[in-house]
Amino acid sequence: MEHKNRSERIPELDGFRVLMVGIVAWFHFWQQSWLTPHIGTYSLDYLVRAGYMCVDGTILLSAFLLFLPYARSSVEGRPLPSVRNFYRRRVMRIVPSYLFVTFLMLFAVVLPYGMYSSRNGLIYDLFMHVLMIFNWDRTTYLGTQLGGASWTIAVEMQLYLLVPLLGRLAQKRPFAVGLGMAAVSAYFRGWCVWSMDEFSMVVNQPLSFLDVYAIGMACSFGYVHLKAWAERMEKKPRWILRAAATAVFFTALWLFLQILHVQARSSGYPEIQSGQMVRRPFLALVLGMMLLSLPFSLMPLRLLFGNPVTHFLSMISMNFYLLHQNVSVHLKRLGVPYSAYAQPNQAGDRAWQMQYTWMAVGFSLLGAVLVTFLIEKPCAFGLKKCFDALDRGREKRRLLRKQSKDPGQP
Repeated sequence: MEHKNRSERIPELDGFRVLMVGIVAWFHFWQQSWLTPHIGTYSLDYLVRAGYMCVDGTILLSAFLLFLPYARSSVEGRPLPSVRNFYRRRVMRIVPSYLFVTFLMLFAVVLPYGMYSSRNGLIYDLFMHVLMIFNWDRTTYLGTQLGGASWTIAVEMQLYLLVPLLGRLAQKRPFAVGLGMAAVSAYFRGWCVWSMDEFSMVVNQPLSFLDVYAIGMACSFGYVHLKAWAERMEKKPRWILRAAATAVFFTALWLFLQILHVQARSSGYPEIQSGQMVRRPFLALVLGMMLLSLPFSLMPLRLLFGNPVTHFLSMISMNFYLLHQNVSVHLKRLGVPYSAYAQPNQAGDRAWQMQYTWMAVGFSLLGAVLVTFLIEKPCAFGLKKCFDALDRGREKRRLLRKQSKDPGQP
């Protein structure tokens, strides 16, 4: 995320991020525990069963935040963000945690448990992970033992390569760029669904998310225009806008749950993944409605999503996401907590299911806090110092070259 001062932060989006990451994590915990959640007699089985769909929400939010500086530049006349600083911030934010978790899995799980049949297979998988392109190869994507959730980070890093170019193009022709991105994704997914009968290698490739990025970009331009409009409003019309935004949010939330209901009825990987691809643009539109309406909604809803707790959870959410599936799988591998059944999830051991779920959540949160404050932030600080030193060296060399061409200058 680009650095923002306090006045530019959108606190409500902290809660949106936590909601999306939380549902994805819930799905992964449910895969191991089979604990079906209820609210009274209302079953939330469909929510966790199709919870993997919320990965699209994290990518949508990322696109919104990445394109927001370009929208502000286009609408408010601010300077364009620096391409160099854009990539530096991506590296500072993501690479230290990603590499740490990858090598933690290598030394704490993969090597002790001998999870690769050959040394060359392990080296190749590690190499592809370090380059963040392991999702391009079937063996390193579907067969990796280095972390099940990290593919999202790889896809995001690959999409980041396009952001500065797309952001600048969108300033001049936003509709053409957005429609072009959506058309590429629609063609790619349509071709896959039409010509293939197995979709594991295509459902989550970068081309399949371009329309999600386009919707996130559209939301960023929409947010800047709505914010400027709201600031010009009198008090009474502004209240009407907030009431309307709240109604839009809850309408979109209902539509979001309906999409998950339908997706949860899919059975078998081909049907699940083809359904995911077909429903992706509709889900992104609905999530975009939720994202865009939240900052303009009534105070109770804004406070629910934007508060110190959601801000803290949002801050550690990336590391929680990287760790949670690894933690949940390893707890089960270790037989923690104890159960009298060999397969306690299949046996319906309710006490084990509850204990296991709370332990998976607790250890994942603890690990996320430790990685955030002991790895991510110190490494980001050190990388910033290195980048600043490079800039000073570059500026010093520039001045020396200038003086050598014009010796009369002091």
